[in-house]
Amino acid sequence: MEQQRKQVLQQEQQEELEDVQHGPFPVEQLQDHVLGISSGLGYGDLSKPRAFLRLELNVGFDDSRDCRTPGLPYFFGGIETGSITELYGEFRSGKTQLCHTLCVTCQLPLDQGGGEGKAMYIDAEGTFRPQRLLQIADRFGLNGADVLENVAYARAYNTDHQSRLLLEAASMMVETRFALMIVDSATALYRTDFSGRGELSARQMHLAKFLRSLQKLADEFGVAVVITNQVVAQVDGSAIFAGPQIKPIGGNIMAHATTTRLALRKGRGEERICKVVSSPCLAEAEARFQISVDGVTDVKD
Repeated sequence: MEQQRKQVLQQEQQEELEDVQHGPFPVEQLQDHVLGISSGLGYGDLSKPRAFLRLELNVGFDDSRDCRTPGLPYFFGGIETGSITELYGEFRSGKTQLCHTLCVTCQLPLDQGGGEGKAMYIDAEGTFRPQRLLQIADRFGLNGADVLENVAYARAYNTDHQSRLLLEAASMMVETRFALMIVDSATALYRTDFSGRGELSARQMHLAKFLRSLQKLADEFGVAVVITNQVVAQVDGSAIFAGPQIKPIGGNIMAHATTTRLALRKGRGEERICKVVSSPCLAEAEARFQISVDGVTDVKD
């Protein structure tokens, strides 16, 4: 009888865990879920929730090693600190690969074009691969274990959880020096959590608050914030002659919140093209780069 009761309790807890992962719901409700599940598992005090959260939900930051930009067009001069840089493009355009490369290069000394700081990575698509960081670290002569140690990684499960992670990010930035904050992708979860035109207003308001929180982190701690963005096909009358055009998700909310917008598109083979769409200090320009085992590199003619 006792064994059966435990099985029923475990099943209920598992269902609650799945609800937490697949939301969305307000942050307060997320906290209530975690409190309830934690109490059921014997965690009466949530002042030390990290072991539980990492084990069951992975809702907090962890060293990337536990998860088992050079080449970027030089006309940028690097990723601007204290502001938000947006990378948007279709799949396989190089957004995530560029983010992986930046996670390594931000750890380089200042005299080598780095930021001498750690990187923080919020993954909404499940595409982060620590193995790539090891390959890129070899290229720059860095110790792979140290590189992974300096990358704080968290998997976001819904939009409210994604916003909640910024609070933990702020507490970590108080304790140690971070040079880079990456959100890949900032809009992926919004496309699934908010569906239909009836929820468009709520989606845009939630997105605006999230982007504002990101900008506050950039202002407060001087980090370079890089977000990736998905695109949608814009089918109208002109598409009959020129084919469907693509535009980034997020509308005017995203356009106004980001300081620099870079559009990525696929070229021939492993070649990619990066275009400056909007920047307060750069004119519109294009440059080529390619993706190799070593990460993002210059195009070899």
